Amino acid sequence: MSITKYLWVAIGLAVSATALPGTAEAQDCTTKIGAVLPTSVDWGRPIAETAQFAVDQVNAAGGAAGCQIEMVLRDTQVDPKVGVDAAKALVDLEGVKLLLGAVSSGVSMPILTSVTVPGDVVQMSCCSSSTAFTKLSEDGKTNGLWFRTFATTGVQSAVAAKVAADKGYKTVAVMYKNDDWGQDMARLIAADFAAVGVEVTASVAVNDGQPSYRAEVTEALASQPESLYLALYPAEGTAAVREWISLGGTQNMILANSLKSDEFRDNVGLQYLGATLGTDTASPRSESADAFRAAYVERFESEPNGPGLANSYDATMIALLAMEAAGKDASGSDIAAAIAKVTDPNGTPVSADTAGFSAAKDVLSGGGTVMYQGGTGNVRFDKNGDVSAPAVVWAFSEGGIEEVEYMSLNDVDAFITSLK
Repeated sequence: MSITKYLWVAIGLAVSATALPGTAEAQDCTTKIGAVLPTSVDWGRPIAETAQFAVDQVNAAGGAAGCQIEMVLRDTQVDPKVGVDAAKALVDLEGVKLLLGAVSSGVSMPILTSVTVPGDVVQMSCCSSSTAFTKLSEDGKTNGLWFRTFATTGVQSAVAAKVAADKGYKTVAVMYKNDDWGQDMARLIAADFAAVGVEVTASVAVNDGQPSYRAEVTEALASQPESLYLALYPAEGTAAVREWISLGGTQNMILANSLKSDEFRDNVGLQYLGATLGTDTASPRSESADAFRAAYVERFESEPNGPGLANSYDATMIALLAMEAAGKDASGSDIAAAIAKVTDPNGTPVSADTAGFSAAKDVLSGGGTVMYQGGTGNVRFDKNGDVSAPAVVWAFSEGGIEEVEYMSLNDVDAFITSLK
């Protein structure tokens, strides 16, 4: 059974799930939640499927706040305008008080500022990492409605600098996606690489949908850098690297997690990626992370190797736990406030599955709090809705993705501190 067997027949139509056999019966009411995710791209579909997996498990436990959950999915196409239109439809027409997504920071930001904050809707992102959201929260402009289960770009930038230093690179060219996320990465990379003695010889913005990236690649190549850092998505990343290799660019490449993709590996060619290393945030070495992996493999018969899968699961499960804690007909602000009750470090530990959700219901109904333990560990949000995370250095292999180095949360925090 392949992961594609779980794809929905029509992306953009409502996706609903009923209780699984042998579990709690479906309720006589349904609550809709929204999801704005890039289902039209290969690496985006599993992120959406993983969110639906969490919804299925919650419905098997009898739903949240007394109702079955229906996830209404819309495709963002990784396009800000499309994403905003999709989010507006979910909020204005479907009446959702919770929105999952988006993936790209450049899509999540306009949704947050023009749709969810004005509409008092909780926005829980699995995969948007720009530090611009932290600044927006610090300025009091998110109304406490923004949360993300993915660590900020600062983690990836710092780990990339460590990779460059460990490899002994002295110079690097940077090519980045010309959006909020890419611009944030480029700014952080410049500072972090400088801190470890690696000179950024060129920093080149890349726009979507161009017929050719030869001009950008030529600009990056002009300084003859010893290595190349890429903060791009698979489509433009593939095109840029093909140009880079064809023009004689080095194969010493460092990749952001957005290129942790079989699509990118296969379209570029593994023979050109032997000296390439990537970075990503990672699940902790914990029982809850192992349990998520086992459940994912059982459901999809493949490893959760793609970007953002554990983060998507945790974002969905935490949001639905908060809906349970807030109660039926809760406002977006109520749901946001309840997130602290389900990620309480002093609360009752609950697992990330149907049994865990059922246990959480009992604790919450008695006035207690719970400590959610999921695919990314014991998730903790700070006052800005941010999380920190362990990290991993990875490489492409014949079988997919191979771990090269794991950095614990303490390791990551210590290295980031050393940069400053």
